[in-house]
Amino acid sequence: MDSSTCLELALEGERLCKAGDCRAGVAFFEAAIQTGTDDLRTLSAIYSQLGNAYFYLGEYDKAMDYHKLDLTVARTMGDRLGVAKASGNLGNTLKVMGKFKEAICCCERHLSISQELEDKVGEGRALYNLGNVYHAQGKHLGRIGPQEPGGFSDEVKHCLQKAVEYYAANLRLMEELNDRSAQGRACGNLGNTHYLLGNFTQAISYHSERLAIAKEFGDKAAERRAHSNLGNAHIFLGEFETAAEHYKKTLQLAQELGDRAVEAQACYSLGNTYTLLREFPMAIQYHLRHLAIAEELKDKVGEGRACWSLGNAYSATNNNEKALHYATRHLEISKEIGDKTGQAAAQMNLSDIRKVLGLPPAPIDQESAEDAKQSVNEESSMDDDSFFELLSRFQSKRMDDQRCTLSIDGNKENHPQQQQKDGPPPPPSVATATATQTRDHGGSLTSTGSTNGTTTPSDSGANNCGVLEELMESIAGMQSRRMDEQRASLPQLPGLNNQQVILQRLSVAGSDTTPLPDDNFFDMLMRCQGSRIEDQRSSLPNESPLTHSAPTVPDDDFFSLIMRFQSGRLEDQRSTMPLEAAARSTSHRRTTDEEEPPVPPPTSTHPPASKDGLVSRLVKGRK
Repeated sequence: MDSSTCLELALEGERLCKAGDCRAGVAFFEAAIQTGTDDLRTLSAIYSQLGNAYFYLGEYDKAMDYHKLDLTVARTMGDRLGVAKASGNLGNTLKVMGKFKEAICCCERHLSISQELEDKVGEGRALYNLGNVYHAQGKHLGRIGPQEPGGFSDEVKHCLQKAVEYYAANLRLMEELNDRSAQGRACGNLGNTHYLLGNFTQAISYHSERLAIAKEFGDKAAERRAHSNLGNAHIFLGEFETAAEHYKKTLQLAQELGDRAVEAQACYSLGNTYTLLREFPMAIQYHLRHLAIAEELKDKVGEGRACWSLGNAYSATNNNEKALHYATRHLEISKEIGDKTGQAAAQMNLSDIRKVLGLPPAPIDQESAEDAKQSVNEESSMDDDSFFELLSRFQSKRMDDQRCTLSIDGNKENHPQQQQKDGPPPPPSVATATATQTRDHGGSLTSTGSTNGTTTPSDSGANNCGVLEELMESIAGMQSRRMDEQRASLPQLPGLNNQQVILQRLSVAGSDTTPLPDDNFFDMLMRCQGSRIEDQRSSLPNESPLTHSAPTVPDDDFFSLIMRFQSGRLEDQRSTMPLEAAARSTSHRRTTDEEEPPVPPPTSTHPPASKDGLVSRLVKGRK
């Protein structure tokens, strides 16, 4: 098979990926690599497309491997535009893997090269990607601590402000290029970020513009997201009727799109909004719809939330029999999924409802009621000795992994020729056992010391010197294998038939007058490596949070927000009407309904910074 066969396989893989069959496309790309080629440009295109395909399949490690290979080839060819695009793809992949510092470095390189080449489209993509990375990092850091919009820590706010800066720069550039679709995406993300920062009026302004642009393109999914986000922002401004109208439009669009999970989320939000408006019959209607869809999709977390809300709503209308039924279901579901907080709240609700109905109090599961306090009490009662014992136990494996093993026989430095020829040395005699071996200038071993069991001061000094030299010799031998493992090797590019091409390229690059990397390069390298050092730090063990998926609940952080506001009323909770603060929080649908990334339609497999159709363009260029 020749290079033309490789290119034909790659073209078929690209066609399949554009048709939405990424798995089949990957098979053809892999076959093209097995066939091989001598053309570095073709190989770069295949690596880029394979990285894109694996990205959309969710196999991010493989995607990163191929984008790294693409970057290597682009650097080898001196293709600055290729380096920029490969860096952008790496940044996107690292972002979804949670490696934000490395992602920022790659995206900044993408931005710098695009500006250097005056590539406005590439610059816009890099700005957008940087905004995405800072946005994602801010949300990731914001999962710990206060989670109400506007109430995040300074570290989270810094990330979100950086995201705003890059999104705003992207919006200005897209307006300059008159790219309305990209303007819509930028407005959506600016609205989401301002919402998290607590700037609700600005968020509404941007989401309204996002909605207008979505209608221009007939993008129903974008319209649905805009209405949902507008509803969220109006809730925080206390404009519940306006929020309800946006949620109703969200529900209508979700039904048109056939998205049952989003339909349930809209019902959940409407139920909470009508609770705020004290229109409990309407709230019950929407919570029942949410419950039905949650049961249909087998979403236990969603069922629990719906039952909790229904119990409170029926209690507010004095329908205590139904309130008791749903509070009981809430308790059962909470136990089933291991939701300790839900169990405690359900037991409190049941106690209140049974009192109203004149029923004897149900037996309280003391174990589940005390679980929420137990972890806090354990942490507060942990003394210094317990802490260091725990730390030592969890660190012991890492410490053992770093110990040197005395595998001297496996090191070439510790194989004296005499031992190899004559076999194992004879056991030492009493005289030689008391003598000390030292190494002379020629490298041979000589014995010094007394054979009668006495040692002079000069003998002691010689002994110490000999022992030190032998110790250093052993260390050098034992460490040599580790040093060899860290040596850099020339890149091996799968699919390249003639690996000598790399040597030729490198020799040409070495003959240029290109200066060595400057301090900026090493500073960037250290920043990239910083998170790896952090990744190796051990954290204290704790109980993992609920891992059950909740497709019908708007956001996994949404319920945490509710519980934080309701925590103060658990001791004296009544199932009638929640306190104002609790009521306000129950309608906060989610932090943001995320704006989709600027990717092509489902028929394409290229992320924002990909080499769109590069294989096809290569063929056109050859004709």
